[in-house]
Amino acid sequence: MNQPIHLVVNGQAHALTVPHHAPLLNILRNDLHLNAPKYGCGLGECGACTVLVDGIEARACVIPVKGVEGRHITTLEGVGTMDNPHPVQQAFIACQAAQCGYCLNGMIMATVALLARNPSPTQAQARSALAHNLCRCGTHLEILQAVQHAAVLMARTRQNP
Repeated sequence: MNQPIHLVVNGQAHALTVPHHAPLLNILRNDLHLNAPKYGCGLGECGACTVLVDGIEARACVIPVKGVEGRHITTLEGVGTMDNPHPVQQAFIACQAAQCGYCLNGMIMATVALLARNPSPTQAQARSALAHNLCRCGTHLEILQAVQHAAVLMARTRQNP
């Protein structure tokens, strides 16, 4: 019998009796019903499953749930809401940086992580930070515009709390 694993997801504590080797993505989607992280490649290469672990970008499809026990996990559902979207979400909407939306979770989470460590990235830095997040629809230009727009929105928020 597995011992419960203790997770903090989007600020809420959970004790789950699940297989310790199960991918974090499966636990988030199947047990916690958080559907923003997507299953893409299952190899940690496409970025669709991106979450933040203690504020650092991570690929949930390749992380065993036991590996994040006691750490703070943030999914897209914990970033903003429909009524109060995060500035990165606002920027992606304003720049129309989505077509099918499958990559959107990873793109937004990677952008949140990027702007946390570099509040004013250059276009080249943004391109580099998102290089391993795949968008099959070809909205890369709009996504890069959204990153720059989000940086501006977040700078305004810091100036006018």
